Amino acid sequence: MTDLQPSGSRPAATPAAHDEECADYLERIVYFLDNELDDADCSVVRAHLDSCNPCLEKYDLQRTVKSVVARSCSEQAPSDLRERVRIRIREVQVQITEG
Repeated sequence: MTDLQPSGSRPAATPAAHDEECADYLERIVYFLDNELDDADCSVVRAHLDSCNPCLEKYDLQRTVKSVVARSCSEQAPSDLRERVRIRIREVQVQITEG
């Protein structure tokens, strides 16, 4: 017998089936990161992440991107930049009203 799986275990999923399953989890990961899943779904996603390294890597990447974006959105532009933007806005407003 050349099958290395223990008797009674599930056969390995085909790559296409695995990709389809992972695509579903990758969609759920977005909701998982935003705390928009109920406890049961969170448990299912965590279990998949614990057993699927490619999905875990994508989860880590999405979590990192979300963190960087959140941090970037909370930072304030330097005062000289804000002043230059205000001046330019006023210039454009004057051009519009005179044009």
